[in-house]
Amino acid sequence: MVLNEIQIKEVSWQFASLSLREIRSEVFIMEQGVPEALEWDGLDNGCTHLLAITPDNIPVGTVRLLADGHIGRMAVKRTWRNKGVGKALLLRIMEVARIQGIKVAMLNAQTTARGFYEKFGFRAEGNEFLDAGIPHYKMLREL
Repeated sequence: MVLNEIQIKEVSWQFASLSLREIRSEVFIMEQGVPEALEWDGLDNGCTHLLAITPDNIPVGTVRLLADGHIGRMAVKRTWRNKGVGKALLLRIMEVARIQGIKVAMLNAQTTARGFYEKFGFRAEGNEFLDAGIPHYKMLREL
């Protein structure tokens, strides 16, 4: 499948929570062992969410944006990784943040994904830290 056939849609938690939960459960809870209590932090209802969807209407990736400019919960199903889905989600969520008037985007990147975010102008700030037992860096980017 060609990446340009993937649609990135802005969705609400209210109407798309099943798809968003399914992707994040698969990636964070099942693959990475993040405890459910940490994944479902109660913030989703107030966030802007993006969903990557195939032409067959299969959800394959997601990301969320908090009102303070924090980008998080970016997840792409394993079979869709390294095909540009993460790039498309990140570029679109930064565009949404700009439209919302956010001046600085921030995220907590898993250490293994630090290089990915650096390609898009994010810079690490501070020391590595553990979040849900996984090494992370706080990263910032001016919009």
